Amino acid sequence: MDLSIVDLSPVPADGTANDAYANTVETAQQAEKLGYERIWVAEHHSMTSRIAGCSPEVLLGRLAGATDSIRLGSGAVLLNHYSPYKVAELFGALDGLAPGRIDAGLGRANGSPAADRALGTERHAMNPDQDHEAKIESVVSHLYDAFPDDHPYSGLQIPRSGDSRPVPWVLGSSPSSAEIAGRLGLPYCFAAFIRPQFAAHSFEAYRESFEAASLAGGIDEPAGMIAVNAIAGETDEEAAKYRAVAEASYKRMQHGDLSGELTIETAIDELGGIPEPTPATLADGEWPRAISGSPETLSGLLEQLTDRVGVDEAMIQHITPTHEIGLRSHELLAEGVGL
Repeated sequence: MDLSIVDLSPVPADGTANDAYANTVETAQQAEKLGYERIWVAEHHSMTSRIAGCSPEVLLGRLAGATDSIRLGSGAVLLNHYSPYKVAELFGALDGLAPGRIDAGLGRANGSPAADRALGTERHAMNPDQDHEAKIESVVSHLYDAFPDDHPYSGLQIPRSGDSRPVPWVLGSSPSSAEIAGRLGLPYCFAAFIRPQFAAHSFEAYRESFEAASLAGGIDEPAGMIAVNAIAGETDEEAAKYRAVAEASYKRMQHGDLSGELTIETAIDELGGIPEPTPATLADGEWPRAISGSPETLSGLLEQLTDRVGVDEAMIQHITPTHEIGLRSHELLAEGVGL
């Protein structure tokens, strides 16, 4: 099984965006040394008191200069906010900085009404799935010079590194995004830390709708990855304490509370106690929003979850008490999986 990371660039307690980005660079460099397949960075808007990751294309340029071999990508660029041509230009430029290492992770999400207005985003498209699919197809056509000769965009150019091209991925958390990925013949990454209950159904929809290499830059067979919130500790009990921060964070979000620092202690207090360790074997159909454990336990859990959806790569997202605990978790995970 391959392991990858998606990093949100969380702002540490009493820290700034500068600290958050420095931590992301350190995370990428450590991941490369440990043998992780790729690291992606996220796009969130108007959350910068807690999450500094708002411009993946900028941060990826920094990571390109700080690493040598690990794949770099967006998890995701929110395509509903942008022009497909501009997105293609950005990823073409990134491929020029890190040839053959760039993943163009394409997704969509609405933010607050004010943030969407400031971004010039139309929140009420007549057919949002159709609009999103057309935008993805346009980005890929720009990246691969695939517009027909009589198309008005056929003469537009983007930066090139040589023979390589960014690899397009469709990202999502629902069967509709999976069907888009399938129809376009592109690899698919499902965000199980958002809607775990749809994971199996989404990959079924992806495979049923898959059309081999139907688009330039496409693939011949379905290929995917599952993104999971997972944190490792030296023991199952220690890891469960760390997972409390993720559990309390989700609980706060359900009540619309996006503010305030969460330490292990405050998280445990808000939850009314330390969460039970994640069992080493999950019941059929059970898919927790977050999992935790020792290296051995987590390795087994990730095998179970990837087997359920028929993929051989897991992307790790976690909400950690501190940057140092996050780095140690990545180290323990790499040890448990045998990278």
